[in-house]
Amino acid sequence: MPTLKPLADQVIVITGASSGIGLVTARAAARAGAKVLMVARSEATLQSLVGELESEGGIVAAKAADVGDAASVKAAADHAVARFGRIDTWVNCAGVAVYGRLLDVPDDEHEQLFRTNYFGVVHGCRAAVPHLREQGGALITVGSIASDMPSPIMGAYSASKHAVKAFVEVLRMELAAAGAPISVTLVKPSGIDTPIGQHAANHEPGEAQIPPPVYDPQLVADAILACAVRPIREVTVGGAGRAEALFAAHFPALYERLAPWMARSFLDKRKAQPVPSNLPASVRTGEERSGEHPHARRTSLYTAASLHPRTTAAVGIGGLALAAAGLAMRRRAA
Repeated sequence: MPTLKPLADQVIVITGASSGIGLVTARAAARAGAKVLMVARSEATLQSLVGELESEGGIVAAKAADVGDAASVKAAADHAVARFGRIDTWVNCAGVAVYGRLLDVPDDEHEQLFRTNYFGVVHGCRAAVPHLREQGGALITVGSIASDMPSPIMGAYSASKHAVKAFVEVLRMELAAAGAPISVTLVKPSGIDTPIGQHAANHEPGEAQIPPPVYDPQLVADAILACAVRPIREVTVGGAGRAEALFAAHFPALYERLAPWMARSFLDKRKAQPVPSNLPASVRTGEERSGEHPHARRTSLYTAASLHPRTTAAVGIGGLALAAAGLAMRRRAA
């Protein structure tokens, strides 16, 4: 496995950096001392964010690009090298969503969803790998637990995340077989408190919602940056989401019966869906969170254990040793 640099010594490129997880990650990386290139479709938003982070002492640049366009993604990679000299970590984080029954989703929206969610990852990897091969580094893709537990109403989104998971896993094999010094990571968030539902195209009544349970996006940003400094194959952010995925995998027939009922929580019929969606172009950028989940979970013991297995094992062994010592003392006292 490649040896990865401390964050303060890294150049990090982040797509989808104008809102949600991408924006939270860009801010966290800049505050940790990394040089950051923010990539998104809105030039105006990016420039505003660069000014904000530079005023805090960050070393940040921006490049407007649509990840669905291979040439513009390659131009973003070239810009990072021209501006900072190299790329140490590339984060594929751009994403869009469509809510609706599969047969009701228009073809053009289905295609645009895949252009961003799947081909955005393909283009990002193709742009990043030639640079990361030179001195090693991390290639991190933000997928979703939707790749492990498909759901009605979000079927098109889930299909795109299944495709992303397969692409990343095969790419990891191919790069390892070629001896490339690149750590390839798939980060799978559970339901995260970002504006993705408010930005989505929605063909169901009401406003699209984030599937519960809901976690704070800082947890995902922390996981991404942990994977930037230590090679990790895959991590799920949010233990509740991992439990749901395991249930779907081990009890598929029961899950299939329950999933349509569970999908009712994906919509709030009391609210109207904001329009337009961000499928064709950026809208309502600069927002990290939805504003609807002030009590979103800010910790996940499962994710912490996944990111730091040795520490967790040591704590567990220490706890068992203390318990055994206590039991022995009680027996002697008796």
